[in-house]
Amino acid sequence: MDLFSYREAEEPQARLLADRMRPETLDDYFGQEHIVGPGKLLRRAIEGDRVSSILLYGPPGCGKTTLAHIISKKTEGDFVRLNAVDASVKDVREVIEQAKLAKALYGRKTILFLDEVHRFNTSRQDALLPAVEQGIIIFIGATTENPFHHVNGALLSRSTLFQLEPLTGEHSLEAMRRALHDKARGLGFMDLHADEDALLHIANMANGDIRRALNALELAAVTTPSQPDGSVRITLAVAEESVRKPTVRADASTQYDVLSAFHKSVRGSSDAALFWFLYAVEKLGMDPMTFLRRLIVACSEDIGLANPQAMVQAVTAMDAYHKIGWPEAKYNIAQAILFAVESPKSNAATGAIGRIMDAIAASGTMEVPLHLRDAHYSGAAKLGHEGYKYPHDYPGHFVDQQYLPDKLDGRHFYEASGQGMEEKIRTNQAGRRRKRKM
Repeated sequence: MDLFSYREAEEPQARLLADRMRPETLDDYFGQEHIVGPGKLLRRAIEGDRVSSILLYGPPGCGKTTLAHIISKKTEGDFVRLNAVDASVKDVREVIEQAKLAKALYGRKTILFLDEVHRFNTSRQDALLPAVEQGIIIFIGATTENPFHHVNGALLSRSTLFQLEPLTGEHSLEAMRRALHDKARGLGFMDLHADEDALLHIANMANGDIRRALNALELAAVTTPSQPDGSVRITLAVAEESVRKPTVRADASTQYDVLSAFHKSVRGSSDAALFWFLYAVEKLGMDPMTFLRRLIVACSEDIGLANPQAMVQAVTAMDAYHKIGWPEAKYNIAQAILFAVESPKSNAATGAIGRIMDAIAASGTMEVPLHLRDAHYSGAAKLGHEGYKYPHDYPGHFVDQQYLPDKLDGRHFYEASGQGMEEKIRTNQAGRRRKRKM
């Protein structure tokens, strides 16, 4: 059973050009040489009909479904395709039952291709696990979303992950030229002429999505009035009407990645930090508050006391955003971002938190030293809650005494760096520690 095959029985011209021109073999497949190039593991598995459970992860139009289609052509087993958007647990169980019969009666394997597997919730993904584990079905999943965010960990661990790279404008150009010359499946049956700048425009707007490029080419071909001689010419003006600027998706994975790029850039590049912030808000439609919250965190995690004013700038920018809104507040936020990036950096506070958390985990319950306990009640002295030295009564407003629990006395968690204002703190720390050793 090959659910790709039913389409091929239809009148060819009833199907979209992108579907008609779908490559049938790996030799006609676009890109992804890192996984299906000569001698590569996945290519050997496909050509030998030995594909095991796999996950195909990559952006739209990069060839995930086409790769599954090629596998369906090469396998001698049953190939079933489901789309996670409308497939139910019942559909999956029916496939599994049919696979059991095929294996028991004929020794024939079943490959289940689940498109957009990230749209399957956990319970529906769980329904696949026993069949995959027992070898009843070979699972092929395709997703545009980060599988580590959206695919059941158990299912992910039982599949080999292949990441497909975005295709290029050159791939789109090659696909369109094939379609223009192919008389059986493409547009070669027409007296069609496409200007080079028109094809380049479509390829550029498609942004690596071959399906989108072919759909735009077909739209231009069938909607353009023919010339007196019956020919059709696709000009740049026609191409511009046929393909519009794509709407950039801002799915969860994209947002995580852009936010990560922003935070990492705050540590080292004003240009990049500002770029990722504006790209996310203006292009992806992300909420500026997401970046303001991350910036405030970064001001302590990565800058800290090396420049305490960085947090002041970030919090003030957040206040400005609440009061005057977007887009005017972009100037306030940009100022805070640039201030943070250009500040001296220190992760001393971050290190102190980590060392303290490790000490807490390793040391169990801690007792507060007697002289640090609350003594604002009668009878405190009888319980030994005395002996605290008030630092302001001593020179330099400092006096050496135990502040940590007995188990941790003498430990140092916060180690000031030599960056910015922390250089003074480091000098102060060294002086106090010398006094304690005396």
